[in-house]
Amino acid sequence: MALSSIEIAQAAELQPIGRIAAGLGIPDESIVPYGRHKAKVALSHLRTLEDRPQGSLVLVTGVSPTPAGEGKSATSVGLGDALRRIGERAMICLREPALGPVFGMKGGAAGGGYAQLGPMEDINLHFTGDFQAIQIATNLLAAMIDNHVHQGNELGIDVRRITWRRVLDVNDRALRDIVIGLGGTGNGIPREAGFDIVVASEVMAILCLATSLADLKERLGRIVVASTRDRRPVRASDLHAHGAMAAILRDALAPNLVQSLEGTPAFVHGGPFANIAHGCNSLIATSSALRMADYVVTEAGFGTDLGAEKFVDILCRSSGLRPAAAVIVATVRAMKYHGGVAVADLGTEDLPALERGLPNLERHVHIIREVFGLPCVVAINERAEDTPAELDALVAGAAHFGVRAVRARHFAEGGAGAEDLAREVVALCADRRAGAPAVQSATGDGLTFTYPDDASLWQKVKAVATRVYGAADVSASTAVRAQLKRLEEEGYGRLPVCVAKTQYSFSTDPKLRGAPTGHMVDIREVRLAAGAEFVVLVCGDIMTMPGLPTRPAAEAIDVTDDGRIVGLY
Repeated sequence: MALSSIEIAQAAELQPIGRIAAGLGIPDESIVPYGRHKAKVALSHLRTLEDRPQGSLVLVTGVSPTPAGEGKSATSVGLGDALRRIGERAMICLREPALGPVFGMKGGAAGGGYAQLGPMEDINLHFTGDFQAIQIATNLLAAMIDNHVHQGNELGIDVRRITWRRVLDVNDRALRDIVIGLGGTGNGIPREAGFDIVVASEVMAILCLATSLADLKERLGRIVVASTRDRRPVRASDLHAHGAMAAILRDALAPNLVQSLEGTPAFVHGGPFANIAHGCNSLIATSSALRMADYVVTEAGFGTDLGAEKFVDILCRSSGLRPAAAVIVATVRAMKYHGGVAVADLGTEDLPALERGLPNLERHVHIIREVFGLPCVVAINERAEDTPAELDALVAGAAHFGVRAVRARHFAEGGAGAEDLAREVVALCADRRAGAPAVQSATGDGLTFTYPDDASLWQKVKAVATRVYGAADVSASTAVRAQLKRLEEEGYGRLPVCVAKTQYSFSTDPKLRGAPTGHMVDIREVRLAAGAEFVVLVCGDIMTMPGLPTRPAAEAIDVTDDGRIVGLY
């Protein structure tokens, strides 16, 4: 019987983290070990790397997610291992798993099979405490808002217009909308409030976009938490909360160093979701890795329409990061699912369904190449039940719309199974450095954004909807339109937009598979993230506090009497 992912991870012999750090030129005094196999790297050391040349950044993204899973994290790890196997200096940069999906539907997010990061249990459960620090900092600010109102409300906060929400790193639908302050005058003023999941919090986004501790504190101070009765914004700095928040987050800002099962160094740091936040690991981790390695493999959450769009339009726009190439992960199962096959039947060969599902892949390729101007390769993450005919049909389908698809077997074989993919990525990066293909862009380096900075907020979301999602138009209530207009009048019109919508479809309907066109994208809610420097547009029925499924993954997770974790996958 084949070993499970957690059994493979527990059987692996990881190197001491000091040895991994030394291989990157990080001195022993610049790491803070959390046990034998994980450590934080001191920000003071990372600052010494700023004059080094940067390596090539490889962005891993995927087709529209399916219940079967496509394996982007495993592909990222397998590609990093494969690059090292063919003689290249490579690092991996991934997001930290959130406990919500670990206990909910996903069950873990450190890769899988023989292409995963270790220590797997630690990464998936608590890790180095970064998410707890973000949760505490966010909730401290919430407590200081309510305390300020209770203690006399010197700032004149309108309690009806407090927008800051508490957070929790567990899926809990019962906390989405709550009433606080009940029980008498000593408990504060009763008002409506609510919780988001940690990965949707602005503090998470700020941590992942900050360039230094000073930048972190400045961004925290700019958070708009409420309005006064005469509509003046109230910021975290007005409450004198940002200093304490930065103190809580001081250690969390340093990236976490771990390794793959094959010893490839990896930064795992930050974890905003791409369906409700900007979906990228920390800028500090990625920019530092680019000065330590010739190739850095990073992942944007979900498909090109969510993670990759935000990676380009938010992170690249603000940071100057420029991917040299993109990898679009696809599976035979995903194509059949988008061709209309039920999940229970995905293990059965069905070439007509696969053909019907190919437009979904074609749309994602179009986004990467034509909207963002990036060269790409399709990585077919092979599964044991894939038939030769299905694999050949997927390769031929990709070739039909002008992109190479490379079969990869990293899940079963580790880095050895992704060497062909690694060679294709190296070739794409070499072409990019040589100036081919020539792409005209405002950035001057081949990368194109979905919309210009000076477009209105409405024009920006319409550009994302029509150019990326294939929608006919966007819609919104009069109140939403008025809020967008007010944000522009307050000076936030040049910010990029961060669309929160379902990851399962190009539309806002998670059941609409394939590559739909002509649909409407309705904006339900607008949230300003002034510290993170983007405007969140909540669309469709997406929730910023998810709920647990019928059978949560937590039901299968356990610990044996000798302390061994079981049930993670």
